[in-house]
Amino acid sequence: MKGDREEVESILRAKKEIMDSENAAIPSNRLASYKHGSKTNTELRQRRHEVTVELRKNKKEDQLFKRRNITAAEEPTVTSPLQESNAQSPVALKFEEILAFINSGNPQKEFSAVQAARKMLSREKNPPIDKMIGLGLVPICVKFLEKFDRVDLQFEAAWALTNIASGTSEQTKAVIDAGAVPKFINLLSSPSGNVAEQAVWALGNIAGDGSKARDIVLEYNSVESIIYLVQNADTQLSFLRNIVWLMSNLCRNKNPPPPFSRVEPMIPILSQLLDHEDAQVLADACWALSYVTDDDAVKIESVVASGAVPRLVRLLSCDNPAIITPALRSVGNIVTGNDTQTDAVIAAGSLPALGKLLRNSKNSIVKEAAWTISNITAGNQQQIGQVFESGILHVLVEVLIKGDFKSQKEAAWAITNTTTGGSTEQIIHLVEKYPVMKPYCDLLDAKDSRTVRVVLSGIANIFQIAEKIGGAENLCTLFEEIGALDKLEALQNHENEEVYKKAFQLIETYFTDAEDVNPECAPKEVNGALEFNPSAAQQQSGEKFSF
Repeated sequence: MKGDREEVESILRAKKEIMDSENAAIPSNRLASYKHGSKTNTELRQRRHEVTVELRKNKKEDQLFKRRNITAAEEPTVTSPLQESNAQSPVALKFEEILAFINSGNPQKEFSAVQAARKMLSREKNPPIDKMIGLGLVPICVKFLEKFDRVDLQFEAAWALTNIASGTSEQTKAVIDAGAVPKFINLLSSPSGNVAEQAVWALGNIAGDGSKARDIVLEYNSVESIIYLVQNADTQLSFLRNIVWLMSNLCRNKNPPPPFSRVEPMIPILSQLLDHEDAQVLADACWALSYVTDDDAVKIESVVASGAVPRLVRLLSCDNPAIITPALRSVGNIVTGNDTQTDAVIAAGSLPALGKLLRNSKNSIVKEAAWTISNITAGNQQQIGQVFESGILHVLVEVLIKGDFKSQKEAAWAITNTTTGGSTEQIIHLVEKYPVMKPYCDLLDAKDSRTVRVVLSGIANIFQIAEKIGGAENLCTLFEEIGALDKLEALQNHENEEVYKKAFQLIETYFTDAEDVNPECAPKEVNGALEFNPSAAQQQSGEKFSF
C-alpha cells in the first residue's frame, strides 16, 4: 500500500487556486496591531494591509490547497493496493454500467462500479467529476463509507469522493451536502490505516475549499482525532504528511478566520513538528503557523508560548526554499505583534539569519526578509538598536542598490521606519555610517507612488533631525550632489497629489536658498556617505560622515 501511495503522491496535482476574494480581506484588528505609533501610523497600517495581501497571493505557488489522488494514464489497470492484495481483477465499465452496477445490491458489482468510477476520477486530465455527480454517485459513495465490514469498498468510495472534492467549490459542496464530512471524521479512527489515510486526504480537500467548508470540518470535532493520529507512533510518513497538510488547511483562510478555540489545540503539536526531519512535514507545519500568526497578538502569543519561535528561526537557515518561505512568513507575522513578541524573535537569533536571507538567490525570499526587518524597525528604539548592532543594515543597503524593485521597496520601508521611530542618535548614525542616502533617494524615480511617498516621508524625518542639530544646509548639499534635488523638483509635476505636496514642502522648507550655498564649502559624497573632513575621510575609507 505505502509504496503505491507514495508513487501517487509524487504526481499530485493542484485542482484549485485560493480565491483572491478570500485572501484580499485583512481584519481591522490586525491592521491595528501594526506597531508604530508615529504620525505616519495610518500609512504604515495601509502598507501592512497591502503587503500581507500580496504575500498571501504569492502562496499559490508554494503550497497546494487541494490534491487529487490520480492514476497515471499509462497505467489504466492500476487498482487500489487493497484490491490487488485480494487478487481481484479490475473491471472496465461504461457510465451506464457503473450506474446499473452501483444500484444492483450485488456486493461484487457495487465494488466494481465504485472502483471503475474511482479510476475515471483518477485520470490526470479531464476527470468526469460533473458526470459522476450527475449520475448520483456521491450520496451512494457516502453511504458506502459506513460499510466497516467491507473495507475495500470503503477505501474505493473514499478515494472517489476525495477526487470529487478536489474540484471546484460547487463540486466540493456536493460532497459536503451528501453528509460526507462526519463520516470521513469517523473513518479517522478506522482500524485500516489505508482507509484512515484516504479520509484525511478527503478532509484536506474539503477544508482547502474555503472558510465555510473548513469550519464544517472543524465543527465535527475533527481536531482531537487528528492530534491522535499525529501522536500515534504507528503513523507512517506518507500518512503524516497528509495529516499535517490537513492541519494547515484547517488553519488557513480568512474572512472569517477559523474559530480559534478549534485550532488552538493543534498549535503545540505543530510546534513540535518543526523538529521533524521530513521537508514536506516541516513546510506544511510552517504554513499552518503562518496562517495562525497572520492575525492579532493573542493568536501570535499562542504560537510564541508553544516554543515555536526558536524552531522557526532555526529553519530560516535551512537550504530548502519550500521550508524557508513559510518559516520566514511566520517569523514576519510574529514581529507585527507586540514588543514582547518581537523581542522573542530577536532573542532567538533571527537578525543574523535575516541578514543571510537578504542575499538569497530567490527574490521572493529577499523581499520577505526585508519586509520582516521593516516590521522590526517599526518597533521601539531598543529593537532598532539591535538591528544596528546586528550589522544587517549594510546588507539592507545592498538590497537598496541592486535588489529587485519589490525587495528595494521593503528595504525602503525599513529605512523609513527607522527614521520615524528611531532616536536622534540612531537616525544620525544611519546617515553618517551607512551609504544609504543615494540608493534610498534613487527610489524617488519609482513608478509606484506609494514607494515614492514612503521615501519622501523618510527624507522629511531626516531633514527634521538635520535641522534640529544644525545640519540641514549640509544635507541640502548632499542632496544636490547625489541628484536627489533634481528628483524632488521633478516630483512637483507628479500625478499623485500627495507626492507633489510632500516634494513641494521639502523644497519650500529646505531648498529655497540653496543657490546661495558656497560650493567650495560643500561636503563631498563618498560611497553614498557625506564627507566633511577629507583627511579624516581618507583615514576612514570614506565611511566618515558628520552633519
